[in-house]
This record gives sequence, structure tokens and C-alpha cells, in this order.
Amino acid sequence: MNVLLINGSPHKNGCTHTALSEVAGQLNRHGIDAYIFHIGARPIRGCIACGKCVQTGSCVFNDDPVNECVERLKNADGLVVGSPVYYASPNGALLALLDRVFFGKAAPYAFKPAAAVVSCRRGGSTASFDALNKYFTISQMPIVSSIYWNMVHGNTPDEVRQDAEGLQTMRALGSNMAWMIKSLAAARSSVPLPEQEPRVWTNFIR
Repeated sequence: MNVLLINGSPHKNGCTHTALSEVAGQLNRHGIDAYIFHIGARPIRGCIACGKCVQTGSCVFNDDPVNECVERLKNADGLVVGSPVYYASPNGALLALLDRVFFGKAAPYAFKPAAAVVSCRRGGSTASFDALNKYFTISQMPIVSSIYWNMVHGNTPDEVRQDAEGLQTMRALGSNMAWMIKSLAAARSSVPLPEQEPRVWTNFIR
């Protein structure tokens, strides 16, 4: 069993990584492998809605981390997406990546537990948390909760490590993610997945 943790910060070992590492450590303690995937600091293209991924399962652009992330998520049992807060929103590069990771490719992610983690100096965390969770709720991914909203506060990794409540929230998230993954695995032999209706698409016009 394994969980993909996406570090959506341009800083590989910054505040977001500090929070995700706390989650990863708790997953490891429960026998779940955890891989932190850093999106890097290079530009990430936005989705151009060409629709090619619907046919191939991969994005036509192969010069950034998107397709690697897609393959890792297909092979993962769970997902945690972490982001710093920029202007009360997740990092724009992360949003560009997630748009392309999810658009036309989300079917294999259905029923995999997911969670969002945000890191902020002071404010904007709940708006960012909400934006990230929407990727999961549109993709039939059960959201894993914790003892508080999944956020840490601090302007440096050292400050984040002083956020005792935030780190406890991360550890509880890791434990809850491990429990849900194991529970779903145990249920697969006796509880079938929900039957899927053919998709209906409605375009709103006057």
C-alpha cells in the first residue's frame, strides 16, 4: 500500500514539505509507504482543453511533471496534496498541474482516499483548502479528515515545527488515511464498488 504526497511548493524542503513529512511519517508508522512528489520550480503549462488526454490517458505536453504525476497517482492507494498559500489560494503552478492531472484522467482515481494540506504564514488557509478539496469531490475520491482543518502556520520550516497543533493535525491525518486505505482494502472482497451510471452532460443555455 502506498500514498502519493504532492509537494506543490517551489521550495523542495520548505514549510509545505515539513507538513507533508509529518503525514508521511505517520503513514510509515502504520505500514503504508509514502512518496513525496515535488512539482519543482520550473513553469507548468495550464490545460488548453484539447481533449487528447481523453483518448490517450496522458497529457499531450510532456515537458513538465504532469504525466509522471498521473502515473504515480494511478498506482497509488491514496493522495495528499500540499500547497503554500498565495493570495488566499494554492500555488498557481500546482493548480495548473492539478487541472491537467484530473481533466480527462480522473476515472482511475475514483474511490482512492484523498486529502489536502495547506501551509500559510497567517491567513488564506481555508480558501486554499477549499479549492484543493474540489478536485477530489468531483472525482469520487473520499476525503480524509483530521482533528482540525489540515493546515500549518509558519513562515519557515522551523516555525512550522513550532506549530504543535498543526503537526498533531498532520499526524492524525496520516493515521486516518492509513485506516481508510486499510478499511477499503478489507472491504473490496465483500463490498462491490458503487454501480456507475453512464455520464450525463448538461450544457446550460438560455
